[in-house]
Amino acid sequence: MAFDEGLASRVRKVLERKKGITERKMFGGLAFMRHGHMCCGIEKEDLMLRVGPDQYDDCLGQPHARVMDFTGKPMKGMLYVAARGISEDEQLQSWIGQALSFVDTLPPK
Repeated sequence: MAFDEGLASRVRKVLERKKGITERKMFGGLAFMRHGHMCCGIEKEDLMLRVGPDQYDDCLGQPHARVMDFTGKPMKGMLYVAARGISEDEQLQSWIGQALSFVDTLPPK
């Protein structure tokens, strides 16, 4: 599994005080789950985010964001943010906040 351990540490720091967070290896990288729902993760140096269908187009319009299509097919509601788009802690916190906001709307597992 190849993922940026430095980014993983930064993500853990953002999520450290959030309840219901677990980690799971998936998508060839590392995923962070909130109450059993995939919220965000890391593949190589990219941040994966689950922002949901309503925020998807707006999020894709942000710098350094792109479609998550590792299967060859775009995954609606999921996207990647390149390392340059999360180089500052505030950027990382903002992106993860958007993913948490969406995941918190999902029914409990």
